[in-house]
Amino acid sequence: MTFPIKTIDVKPKIPKVLEPLKELAYNLWFIWNHEATELFRRINPELWEKSRKNPVELLYRLSQEEIRALAHDEGFIAHMERVHHEFRRYMSELINDKVFGKHRRRFQVAYFTAECGVADCLPIYSGGLGILSGDHLKSASDLNLPVCGVSLAYQKGYFRQYLTQDGWQMETYPVNRFNMMPMTLVRGEDGQPIMIELKVRDQKVKVQIWKVNVGRFCLFLLDTNVEGNSDWARDITSQLYGGDHDMRIRQEIVLGIGGVRALAALGVEADVFHINEGHSAFALMERIRDLREKYALNFNEALEFVRATSVFTTHTPVPAGIDVFHPDLMRIYFEEYAKSLGISFEVFLGFGRQEPRNKDEWFCMAVLALR
Repeated sequence: MTFPIKTIDVKPKIPKVLEPLKELAYNLWFIWNHEATELFRRINPELWEKSRKNPVELLYRLSQEEIRALAHDEGFIAHMERVHHEFRRYMSELINDKVFGKHRRRFQVAYFTAECGVADCLPIYSGGLGILSGDHLKSASDLNLPVCGVSLAYQKGYFRQYLTQDGWQMETYPVNRFNMMPMTLVRGEDGQPIMIELKVRDQKVKVQIWKVNVGRFCLFLLDTNVEGNSDWARDITSQLYGGDHDMRIRQEIVLGIGGVRALAALGVEADVFHINEGHSAFALMERIRDLREKYALNFNEALEFVRATSVFTTHTPVPAGIDVFHPDLMRIYFEEYAKSLGISFEVFLGFGRQEPRNKDEWFCMAVLALR
């Protein structure tokens, strides 16, 4: 299945006096600030609800007449300026000494998660894990604790349920229009999207990166729906928790290995890597590969460094919530990759097994992260 790569939208012209609305709309700070959400709701209450409380879509959908009316509404302008002033104050607050200490340098945490429920208007999550991840990023912003999130930009998100007239439960997968959401495509100085490339099975897959501002910090979303990719590759980031084991391993390669490469391409030098659930645990192996390449370390030296600078959290320590892959499937995707780590494929598999030498045991992502 393919999805639109490019759409053309006619945007209303926002006058200079209303420019602060655009800055507020593209930062999810508005989610946890009542005055900010009330500001957007005030513009057009019905459209605000229809857009799933999405300020970017709200502004896109306004008529030029409505925008002119707002620009001449003194009460609205005063409200907007008050909210914008509070936003700027929040964004300019200095680092909290209680968190870092007066003489410690500011470190960077990279937070990897398969889903992130930061806002209703960014439907790329399914439930508890996503909400927890979203709250984690919001709390980090309020604490002024430098955390950047890494996840996937799911074109069709997670299914939505509805009931038919006969009472049957059905599902639908609405296509997300990223250009109508509070996220922006990351571009280089030449104006072109910043891309990374990685080998997935026998294909080279290009990945573009979206940025979501979450208060003081940001969430980076990886997207394989890129012109030049095959349909097979473009489908990788189509649905959250969709498809079979083959699809799941592709997604986790892009999230883990692709996530580490994306941060490098963006110039983000993380001091600590937080792996939230096992889905992104391949990031740990990619860190080892990268350290070996950069500093000529052997595998064990790189492994010790990665262990000392990584955090793993799991919230579903039951079989149903943990991904496992058959050794034959792992061989297809990782036999060559293991060589770049300086280890045999069997040793690689051992990192994902409770009993490393049990050749019948499937590869477990949570065990990999724990090891």
